[in-house]
Amino acid sequence: MSFFHAGPAPKAQGPRPGTLRDGLDLQPGMAVGLFGGSFNPAHDGHAHVAETAMRRLGLDRVIWLVSPQNPLKDARDSAPLAERMASAQAAAAMAAAGRSMVVSDFETRAGTQWTVDTLRALTARHPGVRFVWLMGSDNLAGFHRWRGWTDIMRIMPMAVIARPGSLHHSRTAPAAARFASARVPTSQARRLADLEAPAWTWLTAPLNPRSSTALRAARDAAAPL
Repeated sequence: MSFFHAGPAPKAQGPRPGTLRDGLDLQPGMAVGLFGGSFNPAHDGHAHVAETAMRRLGLDRVIWLVSPQNPLKDARDSAPLAERMASAQAAAAMAAAGRSMVVSDFETRAGTQWTVDTLRALTARHPGVRFVWLMGSDNLAGFHRWRGWTDIMRIMPMAVIARPGSLHHSRTAPAAARFASARVPTSQARRLADLEAPAWTWLTAPLNPRSSTALRAARDAAAPL
C-alpha cells in the first residue's frame, strides 16, 4: 500500500465500470474492514490487528489489501507480490475468524498507486458496503505524511489498533490532533461502521510485538554468505 505525500490528492482515473473483476463478493449492508500494507512478510502481529478489529468493531469481513510496491521503498527489499500474497494468506489463516479474512491484490487489478485512490475505487465499486479503514498505531504517527490523508479521513471511518513501541507517538500524532473532535469513544466502537466520516476510534488489546522489519532482519542474518 503506497502512503506518502501529504496534502489533498487529485482523483485518479480508475478502470471503467464493469471492466474490473475484484473477486471480493461484497454485499450492501456488510461492515468490512480494509487492512492495507506491503506484508513483507505478513505475520501473526498482522493477524492480531485484523482479528482485534473484526471482534471489537463487529465486522463481517476484513480484506487484506496487499500493495504491489510502495514507490518510496526500494523494490530490492521487497519480496515478489505472489510471495507476499501467500504470506498474507498464511497470516490471515492464523486468525480465529480466518474464514472472514480475505487477502486481495485489488491495487494491482485496479492499477491504483495511492491508498486514497484505492479507497475511492472500492467505495465507488461497492455502494452500500460500510467500509472501515484499519491501521496499526505505528502508522498513525506518520499518517499526516500520507498522500491525501485528510481525504482518507473523510472517505470512510478509521480504526487505529494499538501496536508496541508507538503508543505515545501515535496518541500525540498530528492526525490525532487534527481530527480530535471526530474521535469515537472505544465503548462505542461497534457503531463505527455506521458513522459518517470523519470518525475514528482507538482500540487496545494485548500487544503482539512481531514486526515485518524484525522478521526480515532475522531472515537476512540467517542467510548463508
